Formats: sequence, structure tokens, C-alpha cells
Amino acid sequence: MTEGPQDIDNQLLDRLRAGDEAAFVSLYRRLQGGIFRFALQMSGSEAVAEDVTQEVFLALIRDRCGYDPQRGSLAGYLYGIARKQVLRHIERDRGDVPLAADEEGGPALASGATDVVTDLARQQSIDAVRAAVLALPARYREVVVLCDLEELEYTAAASALGCAVGTVRSRLHRGRALLVEKLNRGNAGAGLGEWRPARCLT
Repeated sequence: MTEGPQDIDNQLLDRLRAGDEAAFVSLYRRLQGGIFRFALQMSGSEAVAEDVTQEVFLALIRDRCGYDPQRGSLAGYLYGIARKQVLRHIERDRGDVPLAADEEGGPALASGATDVVTDLARQQSIDAVRAAVLALPARYREVVVLCDLEELEYTAAASALGCAVGTVRSRLHRGRALLVEKLNRGNAGAGLGEWRPARCLT
């Protein structure tokens, strides 16, 4: 029987706990990219994403990291840590630094969807989707990022968010609807046609 990603992650974690440094490097290479992208999409800041990624992997190498394979995947557990770290950063920085900034240094999304309109005019680029995702309320943003952009299974996303699979499904449905609405609103303002979800957002 072929081993799945969760089996491989758990084996690497067992080796890490036994003192195998190479196992940590392998786990880092396997999971770091997704954790970083999640933190970046949630915060809009590369600096925050780097800090969060470092905190996640520091938590992993601590003796009692709290991961229980019976409760979900290692990836889901690490996304859960990343989520808490991102929310901590956002709470701490609220009022000091905007989540995203335009080229002038001001809030990119506070005065409407200027960046979204600009990006949609450039063939609905990935930047338009990122800006719209960043503008979603956090509870919808996190499920869209985990399930649509990082392609986590619902059970892993539920584990990361500490909620039921049904909650993930309902939030994802609502989040996708809000995302399409935001993109279409910007599209209409730019005189473009109706936006349809891209491959990863269907």
C-alpha cells in the first residue's frame, strides 16, 4: 500500500523526536512553503509570514509540541499554529501598520478596491485575487486560503481551525461567494465583464 503525505510526515516527525536532524530538514522542505503562503495571504506581509513560519517550526522542535496524530494531520496541526501566530501579529499590529499598502504607502483596500480594479484590468492577474482574498473577513479568508489556495482537505482545515468539517464547508461556500462578489464589483467599476473563479477557486 502506498504511503500518503500524512504517513510520511508522521514518520519524519518520529525520526525528528529521536534526534534525527535530517528529518527536520525534510519536514521543513515539505511544509514550509505552504505555511509561508498561508501566513502571507492572511497577513499581507512578507515579514509577518517569515516570523510566523519560523515560530511554527520552532514549535515543532520543542519537546512537547502537542501534536496528536489521532486528531488530524501534522500539516493541519502546523497550519493551526500558523493561524494563531498570524492572528497574534494582526492583533498586535492593529492600528500601527495596515494589512496591505498601496504604492503610495496607504491602505490598499481601505478606500474601496482600487488595487483590485487595477489588477483586474490586467487580465484578472493573481494580484487581483490576492487583494480580494486579503479583503475577506478573517474567518472566510482562512478557509479560502487553506482549502482553495493550499488545497488542504476539509478535515485538515477543520483541524487547523479547531472547528467542524461542516463549519469549514459553510465558511468556504460563503467565502467563495464574497470573493467573487468583490472581484465582480471591481470588474464592473472597471467596465469589464463578469469575473469567474479561477482554477483553484472553483
